[in-house]
Order: sequence, then structure tokens, then C-alpha cells
Amino acid sequence: MRKFFFLIGILLLASVGPTLSVAAPATTTDAGILFGGQSFNANQSGSSTVNFSELPSVVEVYTATWCSNCVDVEHALENIENTTGLQQYHTHRAINEVQDPLGSIEIDQRFHDRYGVMAPPVVVFNGSVIKVGSVTDADSLENEFTELAQQNMDISGTSTFAWNSTSNTTGTATWNINPLNLSVIQWQLDQGSSLSAYAWIVEASASFEEGTNGLGDYPHVVRGIVELGEINMTSNVLSGSANITLPPAYDGNDLSVHLIYQFNQPAEVEEPRVETPPLIDSPEEGLPAASLLASLCVIFGAAFIRKE
Repeated sequence: MRKFFFLIGILLLASVGPTLSVAAPATTTDAGILFGGQSFNANQSGSSTVNFSELPSVVEVYTATWCSNCVDVEHALENIENTTGLQQYHTHRAINEVQDPLGSIEIDQRFHDRYGVMAPPVVVFNGSVIKVGSVTDADSLENEFTELAQQNMDISGTSTFAWNSTSNTTGTATWNINPLNLSVIQWQLDQGSSLSAYAWIVEASASFEEGTNGLGDYPHVVRGIVELGEINMTSNVLSGSANITLPPAYDGNDLSVHLIYQFNQPAEVEEPRVETPPLIDSPEEGLPAASLLASLCVIFGAAFIRKE
């Protein structure tokens, strides 16, 4: 009888217990490419014009101060940051979150709406390739991230970004895009996407000793995202300017302002659902899975026969 109940327990645990972690391959997203990365310290004015080929690979990291697996991901990115020229932007989980003070609902919601995930760690390269989790089937996370960071977006041209700091909390961002190769951009626009310029306000490092994953200092924290203007190739709207009020830093005085170009997918219009009543009652609804029931029946039957 003890063996009987032991087998029952094993089956129940197997039906609700966690599964083993496996390597999740990186996949393409439908969000649209994201590029840019020119930046200035928030309290300093400046201007720069660069070729797209000189821009860094934009890497979005979805993380949390309690996420221990995120530490492996972030260390791997740091190890290849200089050799690959990537630039990191960390979004901290905030929705239904009580343990991480570094995120915001708006920025977290943006990440969820674009990429459809809410469980860290997640890494997105140039808005187009997403890697979920910290397990890799490559030789190392560093090798996998290096390959993903070196993807070619096939965009040529120049980008100009100017930041005029007008006070400790305000400034004016001015941008101009001059695309020489329109093939990728035009293809995205033909799919119904729109292209906009954004200012991302980033805190270089935020100290949170209470973080349970042990990092203590959390880098590249995205504190705010402000749309600067939509780019319209047909109307030749390729530049713009906007006044910005900076969000507060979590601590210190280490904010910077970054120019990011981002494709946005058209909003999906949900068709109204038509509820149809079931043809017959479904007594099975709410019962355990069929496979579990079948297994239990086999065990009960075996136990009954053995008892006979």
C-alpha cells in the first residue's frame, strides 16, 4: 500500500512540478528594427554626426534586482561590450513588482507590448532578435551574444544628434536622419510600420544593496523614453526638435540622453468575439488532465488485482 501511495505522489508532482531548464534559441521578433545610440551627458550640451555603420549594436536587457539568472546574462554582455561595440539599455521589471525599485510601469509596459514577455532575463538585439533565458546551446553566452550583436542591418546614411542642456532637469533634443540606403527602411514602412525618433534617458549606475541577486550596483538603467517625432519619407520629414523634462535619477547625478530610432508596428484591431454556447455539457471541464487520469486508473487497477 505504501508503494501505491508513493506512485500516486510521483504522478501528481510530475503533473504540476517545474520542468528542467533547456537552452532557448534566439528568435526573430515582429517588433521592427531599432537602431541608434548617440548620447550626451544630461548636464552637458553637444552635437555629433555619425555614419550608421559606426553606431553600436543596441541591446535591450530585461532584468530585475532579484533575478539571479540575470547576473549571468549581464556579466556575459559586459565581457563582450568592448570587443563588439554593443550598447546596453536595461529595463527593470515593474508591473506587479514589489522587490525592484528601478523600473517604471510605462517602460516595462513598452517592453511587454513590443516583445510579449514579462519574465527576465531577456535580451533583444537591435529590436529584431530576442534571446529568452540564460541557458545557451553555444559554447558560452559570450559567444552567442557576440554572434547576435554582429548582425548586419543593411542601413547606410548618417544621423545627427544635438543635446542642449537648459537646466538640471530640462533640455532640447534635435535630430536629423539622412538614409542613403532606403531598402530596409522602406520595406518596414511598406509593411505598415512607422519610424520615430526617441530620446532614451539612461542612468549609468543605480545602487540598490537590497537587491537579492547580489549585484548591488545596477548599470544602464532606462529611466525614461520620450518620443521626439515621427519620420515621414513621403513628406521628407527627416528631422525634428523637442523640449524634454528629465526624469529623476534613482541616485547620484549620472543621467545621459540617447537618440534611438524605432520602428513601431501598426496597432492590431481586435475583431469582436462571438460567444457560442456549447452543444452539450462538458463534465470533463475542470478535471485533471486525461493522461494523469489514465495513469491513475492503471495504478488503481493494478493495486486492485494485486489485492485480489
